[in-house]
Amino acid sequence: MSQFVSPRPRVSSVKGRFVLMASRFNAKYVQGLVTHCTDELRIISPASDVTLLRVPGAFEIPIVVREIARKGNTEAIVALGVILQEETPHAQHLAQVVTQALQQVSLDRGTAAGRTAFEMANLLAELRK
Repeated sequence: MSQFVSPRPRVSSVKGRFVLMASRFNAKYVQGLVTHCTDELRIISPASDVTLLRVPGAFEIPIVVREIARKGNTEAIVALGVILQEETPHAQHLAQVVTQALQQVSLDRGTAAGRTAFEMANLLAELRK
Protein backbone atom coordinates (compact mmCIF):
# COMPACT_ATOMS: atom_id res chain seq x y z
CA MET A 1 0.00 0.00 0.00
CA SER A 2 1.31 3.44 -0.90
CA GLN A 3 2.42 5.74 1.88
CA PHE A 4 1.97 8.80 -0.35
CA VAL A 5 -0.55 11.33 0.93
CA SER A 6 -1.77 13.70 -1.72
CA PRO A 7 -2.11 17.37 -0.83
CA ARG A 8 -5.55 18.62 0.13
CA PRO A 9 -7.33 20.39 -2.75
CA ARG A 10 -7.95 24.11 -2.56
CA VAL A 11 -11.09 25.24 -0.77
CA SER A 12 -14.00 25.66 -3.14
CA SER A 13 -16.80 28.17 -2.69
CA VAL A 14 -18.98 26.37 -5.23
CA LYS A 15 -22.09 24.77 -3.77
CA GLY A 16 -22.29 21.12 -4.76
CA ARG A 17 -23.94 17.95 -3.54
CA PHE A 18 -22.01 14.94 -2.27
CA VAL A 19 -23.50 11.65 -1.17
CA LEU A 20 -21.73 9.32 1.23
CA MET A 21 -23.00 5.75 0.98
CA ALA A 22 -21.97 3.83 4.09
CA SER A 23 -22.39 0.22 5.10
CA ARG A 24 -23.96 -0.60 8.47
CA PHE A 25 -21.97 -3.83 8.58
CA ASN A 26 -18.69 -3.47 10.51
CA ALA A 27 -20.09 -0.17 11.79
CA LYS A 28 -17.34 0.50 14.33
CA TYR A 29 -14.81 0.69 11.48
CA VAL A 30 -17.05 2.35 8.90
CA GLN A 31 -17.97 5.20 11.26
CA GLY A 32 -14.37 6.40 11.30
CA LEU A 33 -14.39 6.54 7.51
CA VAL A 34 -17.68 8.44 7.52
CA THR A 35 -16.44 10.96 10.08
CA HIS A 36 -13.15 11.60 8.30
CA CYS A 37 -14.74 11.88 4.85
CA THR A 38 -17.44 14.26 6.11
CA ASP A 39 -14.86 16.42 7.88
CA GLU A 40 -12.66 16.61 4.75
CA LEU A 41 -15.58 17.51 2.48
CA ARG A 42 -16.68 20.26 4.89
CA ILE A 43 -13.14 21.69 4.83
CA ILE A 44 -12.60 21.66 1.06
CA SER A 45 -16.18 22.51 0.05
CA PRO A 46 -17.89 24.25 2.98
CA ALA A 47 -20.86 25.49 0.92
CA SER A 48 -21.74 22.01 -0.33
CA ASP A 49 -24.42 19.66 0.92
CA VAL A 50 -23.17 16.32 2.24
CA THR A 51 -25.78 13.60 2.57
CA LEU A 52 -25.15 10.34 4.41
CA LEU A 53 -27.10 7.25 3.39
CA ARG A 54 -26.72 3.85 5.04
CA VAL A 55 -27.16 0.40 3.53
CA PRO A 56 -26.99 -3.00 5.26
CA GLY A 57 -23.64 -4.12 3.82
CA ALA A 58 -21.06 -3.67 1.09
CA PHE A 59 -23.02 -5.81 -1.37
CA GLU A 60 -25.91 -3.33 -1.35
CA ILE A 61 -23.77 -0.23 -1.90
CA PRO A 62 -23.63 -0.37 -5.74
CA ILE A 63 -27.39 -0.85 -6.02
CA VAL A 64 -28.18 2.32 -4.09
CA VAL A 65 -25.27 4.22 -5.70
CA ARG A 66 -26.78 3.42 -9.10
CA GLU A 67 -30.15 4.85 -8.05
CA ILE A 68 -28.56 8.04 -6.70
CA ALA A 69 -26.47 8.39 -9.89
CA ARG A 70 -29.60 8.02 -12.05
CA LYS A 71 -31.01 11.18 -10.50
CA GLY A 72 -27.95 13.06 -11.77
CA ASN A 73 -27.91 15.75 -9.07
CA THR A 74 -24.64 14.92 -7.28
CA GLU A 75 -21.04 15.98 -7.78
CA ALA A 76 -19.77 12.66 -6.47
CA ILE A 77 -20.83 9.59 -4.55
CA VAL A 78 -18.40 8.09 -2.05
CA ALA A 79 -18.90 4.46 -1.06
CA LEU A 80 -17.66 3.62 2.43
CA GLY A 81 -17.50 0.07 3.71
CA VAL A 82 -15.15 -2.34 5.41
CA ILE A 83 -14.83 -5.95 4.36
CA LEU A 84 -12.78 -8.01 6.79
CA GLN A 85 -10.65 -10.80 5.36
CA GLU A 86 -11.04 -14.03 7.25
CA GLU A 87 -9.82 -17.52 6.38
CA THR A 88 -11.77 -17.92 3.15
CA PRO A 89 -11.55 -15.94 -0.13
CA HIS A 90 -15.12 -14.63 0.34
CA ALA A 91 -13.96 -11.11 1.23
CA GLN A 92 -11.78 -10.85 -1.87
CA HIS A 93 -14.66 -11.94 -4.10
CA LEU A 94 -17.07 -9.53 -2.44
CA ALA A 95 -14.62 -6.62 -2.75
CA GLN A 96 -14.03 -7.40 -6.41
CA VAL A 97 -17.76 -7.60 -7.22
CA VAL A 98 -18.52 -4.34 -5.40
CA THR A 99 -15.60 -2.54 -7.08
CA GLN A 100 -16.63 -3.71 -10.55
CA ALA A 101 -20.25 -2.71 -9.96
CA LEU A 102 -19.21 0.78 -8.80
CA GLN A 103 -16.96 1.19 -11.84
CA GLN A 104 -19.85 0.19 -14.08
CA VAL A 105 -22.13 2.78 -12.46
CA SER A 106 -19.47 5.44 -13.05
CA LEU A 107 -19.13 4.46 -16.69
CA ASP A 108 -22.86 4.14 -17.35
CA ARG A 109 -23.94 7.30 -15.54
CA GLY A 110 -20.94 9.58 -15.84
CA THR A 111 -21.05 10.20 -12.09
CA ALA A 112 -17.93 9.86 -10.00
CA ALA A 113 -18.51 6.89 -7.69
CA GLY A 114 -15.42 6.36 -5.61
CA ARG A 115 -14.77 3.89 -2.84
CA THR A 116 -12.44 3.49 0.04
CA ALA A 117 -10.14 0.49 -0.02
CA PHE A 118 -8.35 -0.73 3.06
CA GLU A 119 -6.44 -3.95 3.49
CA MET A 120 -7.65 -5.40 6.75
CA ALA A 121 -6.53 -9.00 6.29
CA ASN A 122 -4.77 -9.24 9.64
CA LEU A 123 -7.20 -7.15 11.67
CA LEU A 124 -9.26 -10.08 12.92
CA ALA A 125 -6.17 -11.94 14.06
CA GLU A 126 -5.01 -8.86 15.97
CA LEU A 127 -8.43 -8.36 17.55
CA ARG A 128 -8.56 -11.98 18.71
CA LYS A 129 -5.25 -11.68 20.62
